[in-house]
Amino acid sequence: MARYSDDLGVAHALADTADSISMSRFRKTDLHVESKPDLTPVSEADTAVEKALRSTLARIRPRDGVLGEEFGITGATSNRQWVIDPIDGTKNYIRGVPIWATLIALMEGDEPVVGLVSAPALNRRWWAARGLGAFAGRHQAAATPIRVSGVRRLADASFCYSELDGWEQTGRLASVLDLMRKTWRSRAYGDFYGYMLLAEGAVDIMIEPELMLWDIAALVPIITEAGGTFTDLSGRPGAGGGSAIATNGQLHTDVLEKLSPAGLRAL
Repeated sequence: MARYSDDLGVAHALADTADSISMSRFRKTDLHVESKPDLTPVSEADTAVEKALRSTLARIRPRDGVLGEEFGITGATSNRQWVIDPIDGTKNYIRGVPIWATLIALMEGDEPVVGLVSAPALNRRWWAARGLGAFAGRHQAAATPIRVSGVRRLADASFCYSELDGWEQTGRLASVLDLMRKTWRSRAYGDFYGYMLLAEGAVDIMIEPELMLWDIAALVPIITEAGGTFTDLSGRPGAGGGSAIATNGQLHTDVLEKLSPAGLRAL
């Protein structure tokens, strides 16, 4: 059996639990929502999902650490840590927009080795583990292998981005707008969704300027196992850089050069 098969099974079981909780409160008129200190919203579903997943992991993976968006870090007695975003896309969730998901990753040291994204309102799930490939489907038994596109030119590329405010705040808005003009098509599929479309070959580039580890960790194995490339703005691969340039690999150098010339020289 491949090394991470059991862990991937755990991720699916966690996602089943998360889907049940989040869907039970989706579009409910009495959904309770509060503002966190950073003024971002958190719903009762966010906290309920994370609590449930933490409880399960404490029982079946007691030596593994847990990092979650809502409740921080629980220590580990191994080099393994589960990283959870209970609802990625909370603003969509509380407004009734179906583009939101639970993100579940397993990291060994600083490396994400298992990633799963479950979007129950879209009736779709994406997952990957190191060396096992990337897949999508309604659930694990309905798996279809996924692969990034083969697009080689920016002029032919479908370009995806998050909101533009963050790029303006980082001083890169002009570069992003220039990149948009050089591509065939641009759309703002925010949060997890642009990355999953990239992994499926439906878009070719997805970028975000500011992210936390729980926003990124589950995405990296899915993108890379699907044949893509995932770095931060400086060109450093992996989940630790706090930003994201994800591409089909063919276009990565071009995108990185336009957004971060210094990062390109460091490669």
